[in-house]
Amino acid sequence: MSQSALAQSDVAAFHEETPALIPPHGGVLKELYLPAEEAAALKQRSAGLPGVDLDTRQLCDLELLLNGAFSPLEGFLTQRDYERVVEDYRLADGTLWPIPITLDVSEAFAERLAPGSEVALRDSQGVPLAVLEVQDIYRPDRTHEALKVFGTTDCAHPGVAELLERYRPVNLGGRVRGIQAPSHYDFAALRDTPRSLREWFQAHGWHRIVAFQTRNPMHRAHRELTLRAAQQVGAKLLVQPSVGRTKPGDIDHYTRVRCYQALLPQYPANSAHLSLLPLAMRMGGPREALWHAIIRKNYGASHFIVGRDHAGPGNDSNGKPFYGPFDAQHLLEQHQDELGIRIVPFPAMVYVANRDTYLPSNEVLPDDEVRDISGTQLRRHLHEGSEIPAWFSFPEVVKILRERHPAQANRGFALFFTGLSGAGKSTIAQAVVAQLLERTSRAVTVLDGDEVRKHLSRGLGFSREDRSANVTRIGYVASEIVRHGGIAVCAPIAPYADARAEARALVEAHGDFIEIHVATSLEVCEARDRKGLYAQARAGAIAHFTGISDPYEEPVRPELRIDGNAADPLVLAADIVSLLEQRGLLQG
Repeated sequence: MSQSALAQSDVAAFHEETPALIPPHGGVLKELYLPAEEAAALKQRSAGLPGVDLDTRQLCDLELLLNGAFSPLEGFLTQRDYERVVEDYRLADGTLWPIPITLDVSEAFAERLAPGSEVALRDSQGVPLAVLEVQDIYRPDRTHEALKVFGTTDCAHPGVAELLERYRPVNLGGRVRGIQAPSHYDFAALRDTPRSLREWFQAHGWHRIVAFQTRNPMHRAHRELTLRAAQQVGAKLLVQPSVGRTKPGDIDHYTRVRCYQALLPQYPANSAHLSLLPLAMRMGGPREALWHAIIRKNYGASHFIVGRDHAGPGNDSNGKPFYGPFDAQHLLEQHQDELGIRIVPFPAMVYVANRDTYLPSNEVLPDDEVRDISGTQLRRHLHEGSEIPAWFSFPEVVKILRERHPAQANRGFALFFTGLSGAGKSTIAQAVVAQLLERTSRAVTVLDGDEVRKHLSRGLGFSREDRSANVTRIGYVASEIVRHGGIAVCAPIAPYADARAEARALVEAHGDFIEIHVATSLEVCEARDRKGLYAQARAGAIAHFTGISDPYEEPVRPELRIDGNAADPLVLAADIVSLLEQRGLLQG
């Protein structure tokens, strides 16, 4: 069905009465929390079970499993369900479901389990939230999953980068029994479950609801798009932004939610409602759009807005978009009848200066003067303190963004050097620090590998697990430095790609992460070895020595790869500082 035909069918359906809310996906809202007494007993028993401290993605997935937003799922995917979802968007029983919801764990943890085992699922503070009844233990092909789900293995795609670099090798599948909901101390009144939002809709007489997904602040163009889409199908509007985990570098959800709250009065009275979705986005384009529609159906929305390049992550390593602008709309059109929730395809809204109005992009005439402000341009306006045109946004929204991003404020960043022992990381890092301090009065903190081992990571050994923990600690401290606008210079060996990716994710939640691979040959590193460590490692006196008895996983796509074999550290440092200047990170 074409976009225009779909829109016409929706307009025709607009005249039909909808007596009740749309049923959940699969017909039943699968809430997985146990009754209070059973939950209390399971909580007590969970203390004796093997446990997993969930990361941000897993925690978001668990919350939406428990509250029914992922209906009809009753837990993390078993191998049969996983394989069919990856191959053809369906669970093993044929139900439409496009995104794998999996619980990945390490080989060491999986070795302790067998089908029939129970695993306590805990938050970062160790609070038990649920127990997984293990049905399947399987080792998926992550590269194949990336190709099928994301259509690429290019790690410029954030979903692919996480899948290939951070997911652990083993999946646990099975039913989940909920003990308690994850704790949220922010915007509590806006954090609906599917059941509570459905009850709100019923209490307010809303039965025809169009949902809008966003991960960015909303401006006048978004208001025009959502208002027109709701009017087109005769529906009320549900603004339901993702506030779990979005794309690295996105504006934090606290600021975004305040912007949404400021925007809501710009809609007609009793026409729009704001509710938050704790979703860990994968930036999966068409498949993710289908997933978003199913989730909104579970929350009670009858319609779902699908815009241009829905949930797209931008461009690949060659500068080409990962997905076509209307791929998501076309995929949802194919599954329209089976989905149940109606799709509202909508073009981008653009400001036409000569008519002083917003129009759908497909209604713009050749002689029209179209104006726009990109995300990069908006950030520059905020940094410079320059005027943001009234046609672009509302004063109430701009005020909040300026408070969060005051003019001339410094953006924090981390330089993360990685390479073999003796590669020259610390020497080059010292040269960079000196050149930075020549140019700026900003705070610079050095997290050198040896110093971190002495103070921050005392007690850790050199197993893979301990080495990864060391790098994660460095990443966490660096992220706090970056969050406050500082510069963190990190120089560990960091031999494992997954640990480096975890450090990157921690930092990129607050600023820029610049990975620098000091690519010095093993022969040169051994020749430089004043402590005789390489000789001891070759003699077997030192176990788990990187480059000799333990692997070094070279970065595939670092921001900078430098030759540390013979180059002058001052020259290499100048190259690094030049990169920072090109990225605008040394302003102020």
